[in-house]
Amino acid sequence: MFPAVRGLGLALAALLVLSRHWGCAQAAGTSGARKPSVVLILTDDQDVCLGGMTPLKKTSALIADMGISFSNAYVPSALCCPSRASILTGKYPHNHHVVNNTLEGNCSSKSWQKIQEPYTFPALLKSMCGYQTFFAGKYLNEYGAEDAGGIGHVPPGWSFWYALEKNSKYYNYTLSVNGKARRHGENYSADYLTDVLANMSLDFLEYKSNFEPFFMMISTPAPHSPWIPAPQYKTSFQNVSAPRNGNFNIHGKDKHWLIRQAKTPMTNSSIQFLDDAFRKRWQTLLSVDDLIEKLVKKLELLGELDNTYIFYTSDNGFHTGQFSLPIDKRQLYEFDIKVPLLVRGPGIKPNQTNKMLVANIDLGPTILDIAGFDINKTQMDGMSLLPLLRGDKNVTWRSDVLIEYQGEGHNSSDPTCPALGPGVTHCFPDCVCEDSYNNTYACVRTLSTSWDLQYCEFDDREVFVEVYNLTADPHQLTNIAKTIDQEILEKMNYRLMMLQSCSGATCRTPGVFDPGYRFDPRLMFSHGIWAHKLSTRSL
Repeated sequence: MFPAVRGLGLALAALLVLSRHWGCAQAAGTSGARKPSVVLILTDDQDVCLGGMTPLKKTSALIADMGISFSNAYVPSALCCPSRASILTGKYPHNHHVVNNTLEGNCSSKSWQKIQEPYTFPALLKSMCGYQTFFAGKYLNEYGAEDAGGIGHVPPGWSFWYALEKNSKYYNYTLSVNGKARRHGENYSADYLTDVLANMSLDFLEYKSNFEPFFMMISTPAPHSPWIPAPQYKTSFQNVSAPRNGNFNIHGKDKHWLIRQAKTPMTNSSIQFLDDAFRKRWQTLLSVDDLIEKLVKKLELLGELDNTYIFYTSDNGFHTGQFSLPIDKRQLYEFDIKVPLLVRGPGIKPNQTNKMLVANIDLGPTILDIAGFDINKTQMDGMSLLPLLRGDKNVTWRSDVLIEYQGEGHNSSDPTCPALGPGVTHCFPDCVCEDSYNNTYACVRTLSTSWDLQYCEFDDREVFVEVYNLTADPHQLTNIAKTIDQEILEKMNYRLMMLQSCSGATCRTPGVFDPGYRFDPRLMFSHGIWAHKLSTRSL
């Protein structure tokens, strides 16, 4: 290229880079010529209540010990696709309309691609803030479905795209590599997905541009089924069993019928199965621990670590025998809706624990805030965690979050459970079912100086209500819906109604136990419990 032409090309390139930054100011509290970079590691089905972080010694040392752990981090829906949609959009399920893991439930559907994907936080980072963006791993459960564009569909906002077709696997899977299929087999050294994601991430860091900040999202299969550990970890944790905690293998009395139908005591075969699954889940997480170590070392080697925020979290929790349910998620209890959230980065002091009530809808607003984007220009329901990360004093914070789930079930009877009739799904051989059409609920999870409370309503024929005081009853054994003060019950019902119809800033209005809360009893019980449900099916 001739010098004059080359100079013009460089000037135009510089102008292009500047134009991409006009939408984002320099993030408050940061300095330097380049904005901070961000890494988000997302695991699949990793609990925090049942010891899910125990195997991750390196992760705890490299992220938690060097930064902050949020002890009250929740997901607005305890199922993979709705929860991941909430992370990407910063919205509650009733606003992004992903209700389950199927195309019909809006999981990676054409409608999702048209209405939600263009406004995810990675799309804004790339188009408005000039970030290089990298995705590797599981995206949404139905990603790659032929009826929704196949693996040739690359969502807007990603500079580099290495997405898994469909749901979590460890071997014998297909990746979309920037829209082109790459098939992997069952050779550990070349195909074990967690390690493949680690290697792709290191390659990106090695060859990325050094002139623009970057965002990486690494979404591992672990510890989701089929729970295949790396060969070197197959004998780890041989003496470990699922925790026999306060709600293990006991009858869920005074709970929704789906919990009451579980068999107590559990069969020996179910207990053996869940214990084996628990060990394998931990084994798969050891490779995630290795990934974190490699990633942090690479960032340090490249001189990027001090200017990079690293977030570690999961899309939902998990249960193994609680209330005699063998294994799954989808329930309203702490073990399914509470997740780990660890963050390290510029300006974050080490060895901190934060007890504020946070949710995965906060991740998008936080990362955009880090990039200097005005989150008031979005339709996101969440809040930026950046003031909490920096340790700002006198931060006004929420005291409640919304949890909502629309149950799934088959139209035909399960052959293992014919007596239950149609409407159930995920049934075990001993006829314990983990989900049903009318396992459809909405909850307000409240955490304030005076109350640690959960209020839930079901959309079923019983119009069933569950309320738990977690200060006195951390294992949620006793449903106090019939004994709690009636005024509190009415206020929680009203607050639930308001949250179910909230959008954007209205999702951040004061909760029941905040000084600014306003209660109008004339609006009580004027709406059905599931204001935004797509359909209602009752057994």
